[in-house]
Amino acid sequence: MSVALVGAGPGDPGLITVKGLERVRVCDVIVYDRLVAPELVDEAPADALRIERDRLEQDEVNELLVALGRRGDDVVRLKGGDPFLFGRGGEEALALADAEVPFEVIPGVSSLASVPGSVGIPVTHRGLSSAVTAFAAHDVERLDAAALVRVPGTLVAYMGGARADRLAQRLIEHGMPASTPAAVIVRGTMPDEEVVVSPLGAVAPAARTPALVVIGDVVGVRSALAVRRSAA
Repeated sequence: MSVALVGAGPGDPGLITVKGLERVRVCDVIVYDRLVAPELVDEAPADALRIERDRLEQDEVNELLVALGRRGDDVVRLKGGDPFLFGRGGEEALALADAEVPFEVIPGVSSLASVPGSVGIPVTHRGLSSAVTAFAAHDVERLDAAALVRVPGTLVAYMGGARADRLAQRLIEHGMPASTPAAVIVRGTMPDEEVVVSPLGAVAPAARTPALVVIGDVVGVRSALAVRRSAA
């Protein structure tokens, strides 16, 4: 009996790993994020206890996982993307370790590369970018924008869609060209995904969430791929 911290992938239920789906299908309890595909939650056994995490504070989630693990249940903590990339999986793992509750981490397909890749944007590309910097942008004003401008390669901003315009403004203020290609991707990999490509200086905030912001010359590859696909 243990707790499995499972990455559900970027949104499309088909992108969960085989091992992660195996754990979901045999669990006694599933604690899941609001943005996890309902189809994945439905894969849990009919008699499994289902608990939506979004009604709980993070400390309450940690305590819940410890309590369930101590009770002897097979618990799946189903998290969007990968548990250890802006998923607070590290905090939950530390709580379980401190309580001496057995646990495992099953990585998930992160949106870092999968969401841009699904819309034809490679986050690295020979001659354009050999590095990727991921950062949380929910608090744009506290970002070290000057440091981000100095970093070579592609920038990928999580949780920054609603403030994409302000993020762009801060980067431009610190020296990034307003002509730098940028893309705002909303609900990536899902049937209702939206992609808006523009120069950094014309970036508009996303009206919906979740949204990922990709900044760098690699964004320009998308149009070339679209032309080649349409000609094939």
